[in-house]
Amino acid sequence: MLVLPNQNEFQQANPIAGIALISVTSLPNNRVRVAITGVDAPPVAVVSPSPQGLALTITPGTETTATDGDAIQVVVTGQEDGYAPSNATTATRTDTPLRDIPQSIQVIPRQVLEDQQVIRLEDALRNVSGVAPGDNFGGTRDQFFIRGFQQFNIFRNGFRDERIVFQETATIERIEVLKGPASVLFGSLEPGGIINVISERPLSEPHYIFDIQLGNFGLVRPQLDFTGPLNEDQTVRYRLNAVYEGANGFRDFDQDIQRFFVSPVLSWDISENTNLLFEFEYSYDERPFDRGIVAIGDEVADIPRDRILGEPDDFLENTAYSLGYTLEHELNQDWQIRNAFRFSSSETLDLKADSNSVDEDTGVLSRIFASNDDIRHLFDAQLAMIGSFTTGAINHDMVVGVDYFRNYSQGTNRELPGETPVLDIFNPDYEVIPQPALEDLTVLTRDSSSTLDVFGVYVQDLVSITDNLKLLLGGRFDFADQESVFNSSPSSRYDQAFNPRIGLIYQPIEPISLYASYSRSFAPNFGTISDGETLEPERGTQYEIGARAEFLGGRLVTNLALYNLTKVNIADTDPNDPTFTFFVPIGEQRSRGVELDVAGEILPGWNLITSYAYTDAEITEGTFGVPDRSRPANVPEHSSSLWSTYEIQNGDLQGLGFGLGLFFVGERQGDNQNTF
Repeated sequence: MLVLPNQNEFQQANPIAGIALISVTSLPNNRVRVAITGVDAPPVAVVSPSPQGLALTITPGTETTATDGDAIQVVVTGQEDGYAPSNATTATRTDTPLRDIPQSIQVIPRQVLEDQQVIRLEDALRNVSGVAPGDNFGGTRDQFFIRGFQQFNIFRNGFRDERIVFQETATIERIEVLKGPASVLFGSLEPGGIINVISERPLSEPHYIFDIQLGNFGLVRPQLDFTGPLNEDQTVRYRLNAVYEGANGFRDFDQDIQRFFVSPVLSWDISENTNLLFEFEYSYDERPFDRGIVAIGDEVADIPRDRILGEPDDFLENTAYSLGYTLEHELNQDWQIRNAFRFSSSETLDLKADSNSVDEDTGVLSRIFASNDDIRHLFDAQLAMIGSFTTGAINHDMVVGVDYFRNYSQGTNRELPGETPVLDIFNPDYEVIPQPALEDLTVLTRDSSSTLDVFGVYVQDLVSITDNLKLLLGGRFDFADQESVFNSSPSSRYDQAFNPRIGLIYQPIEPISLYASYSRSFAPNFGTISDGETLEPERGTQYEIGARAEFLGGRLVTNLALYNLTKVNIADTDPNDPTFTFFVPIGEQRSRGVELDVAGEILPGWNLITSYAYTDAEITEGTFGVPDRSRPANVPEHSSSLWSTYEIQNGDLQGLGFGLGLFFVGERQGDNQNTF
């Protein structure tokens, strides 16, 4: 039995009697080609998983079946199971072992999502240290804080997704969360980190799965997952995911949630060295628009948790789709080229009685009947060369690439003329007047459009100075051009920036990696001030040290990180804007802390994923009413999680499993002014 090593190609002559040569080549999309040549006859081979990797069992053939020049080839498509994946792609844009990454990165594999029955990205990311949910615009989108900094986009398969949508979890193979600036590979970004959702790919072996989830508050969620080959030689494969979700929610009036999602994917092996992947997603989502409850003084109002402060018919509906391709071609055994493109679009419409201000003495809440109608179109094109070479005794794994991204958005906000009925939050009386029709909202308060074009050029080199000492070097130039029109007032801005990343990895023994890194980020501010002016770009800088260790033969993985991260020119929602449309700049924010993540299999059948984060975040230079030394909203100082499962390994109850989880979030500020 031979265990295949983790590298692009491996050859061994005469490994056992009767076998002349074995050759193993890594292919795109988690595939491996194994070619085995017998001495006198074609051999018999079986590929199977083992705790250390893929295991190849070879039996020499008999001479009666011999054919000159015969060799058998086996192509294996693999997917990592368990709680402790060994590799990730987000940190380097290549399939890199976690132990060779000089930055904190956590991977949430499919197994965790299935065990926890996750249907929202927010539920999955509770397992990651330093990640907290953000302002999700009335419960209608995914938005998060990483290391104390708000993230305004999610990545899907390496593509930026800035649409106002919930990410569908049914198609997720794994979620990778890279902490700290990632601008060197992904361009304009917030410095807290990047959330990259990796989708499942079509498989060569057919399978057909249908399941249904039932839950509290009328949750019904059927979904299907079909995959397999479309031709005999399995060079064309498909995958189809479809989901319907209906629910009521825990708030008053049984407001319905309706969601539909479908995603067909097609993979075509044009040749042994070339693969073309087509992807399409469509979703329709309608749900209540609900801002939650208000604060009285420095405390949350003492009212029932199921009470809404809008109107029973407040809603938001979203229609979104995306389509794209990824083309990968191996030029030779050392170099490959990757070209990818994705177009994404969303249209969002809401109508609600939006909260404005509350009289703290009487509990009377003033409101505004308003509607946002927004569209967003995203274009993302990428081209990269990926390869390895040596200079003397030093090995290099290099990525060189260019990318272009465009974000076009257009939207309006309209309000009902006259006064919207107020609401007594302690004794509410709803539907004093019927919900107005959209055409009745004639007061135009926002008519805006904006276009952001970003072009980037980057290079990265992972230098293996020795077997246990590695240096990661990277740099990127970004050129950003922004044009916007707000209520007939045009504005434009051009920015450019260079963002470096330097990391050092030292592995004193094989299971231990010690690292240190420095990185910077750049992000054009997409918002406007109330006078229509654009904001200065945000810049972030991080210093990080950490240790990553593997125990129990690699089954249990730990990551400990200490960091210091600062950002200047922060965009924050204008506290004087009741429509939540405008922004104000905050001078500087600093976040420093400690994070610990542990995941893996402790004993056969006993899996664990746990995390802890201490986040010391503060606004060190405040402006526009934000005092110095105030704590950013929604960022807890302490947070932790624990999830563990056990599956019976033998006997009559073999396969029966149990799971238990605990999640803790410390006290958080309600706004940047720290008023509650």
